[in-house]
Amino acid sequence: MAGENGNTPGGLPTGLPSRTAYLLVFVSVVLAGVFGGIIGYGIVGIGTTGPAATAKLVGTLVGAASGAVGVGIIAVLVLRAMAEWKRQPPD
Repeated sequence: MAGENGNTPGGLPTGLPSRTAYLLVFVSVVLAGVFGGIIGYGIVGIGTTGPAATAKLVGTLVGAASGAVGVGIIAVLVLRAMAEWKRQPPD
C-alpha cells in the first residue's frame, strides 16, 4: 500500500502512530495540566495564611503548565518511539 517514497497514497509517511495514540496523548497532557493545577493550588493553599487569591492563581498556573509540559515531553518521546518501531526498513 506504500508508494515509491515510503508514503501512503494520501501523502502521509507510513510509520506514523495511529490517531488513537495522538488522541490518548492529547487527553493525557490535558489531564496532567488539570492535576498539576490542582496540586499547585493545594501547595500554595497550605503554604499561605489568609486569602491569597493571587498566590493561589499563580500556583495553579505554574502547576498546570509544569504538569502539562512534563507529560508533553514524555508523550513526544513515546510517539517518536512508536514511529521508529513501525518504520519499515528500506528494501
